Amino acid sequence: MTRPLIGITTSDRKSRLAWFFDWLAVWRHGGRPLRLSPSRPVPEKLDGLIIGGGDDIEAKLYGGEVQLDVRVDPDRDALELDLLERFIPTHCPVLGICRGAQLINVYLGGTLDADIYTTYEGLKRRRTVLPRKTVDIVADSLLHRILDVSWCRINSLHHQAVQEAGDGIAIVARDRDGLVQGIESRKHDFLIGVQWHPEWLIFNRPQQRLIRALVKASS
Repeated sequence: MTRPLIGITTSDRKSRLAWFFDWLAVWRHGGRPLRLSPSRPVPEKLDGLIIGGGDDIEAKLYGGEVQLDVRVDPDRDALELDLLERFIPTHCPVLGICRGAQLINVYLGGTLDADIYTTYEGLKRRRTVLPRKTVDIVADSLLHRILDVSWCRINSLHHQAVQEAGDGIAIVARDRDGLVQGIESRKHDFLIGVQWHPEWLIFNRPQQRLIRALVKASS
């Protein structure tokens, strides 16, 4: 059986180790991962698409306040918005990871909280690739059916978060602090965003089900 081609967006400066985890997450579940970045050509056809994690999204894209002490990547923003514009209408399965979830929401007209630590005073800083945060999943959501759990432990590497949901977007997961951690589209068969990084949780069965579901939907 031919492996489905899964595009994974990254920055041009992403480390080899981080890309290895992206690659492994897709390959081990039967997909053929293809790195997409601003300096790399994009194929005419993809079977599936992952909008990966990375730098902050430019504030002007969602009407937010400019943060002077963060790193942005306008070329990557443009690439990923173009990919969503091209491939969502073709019913290509799409998974957004961390920044990717935020970008999906922005593409569909939603907004972001530019800095959760400014908005929520006293919020504990938990920046780690280890599963240290608890997330509750909305029953009967697509994310719930895929993960097959009502709650799970996740990692956390973000300081931005989804604020107002975009067109057709449902909020389907929140952490115990009330922050949005999972979204999905009610208008598409497979358009999901998670605020955490499932690719780093290689021994966590629910998170591997999420990657497997994306590959399966792309086959």
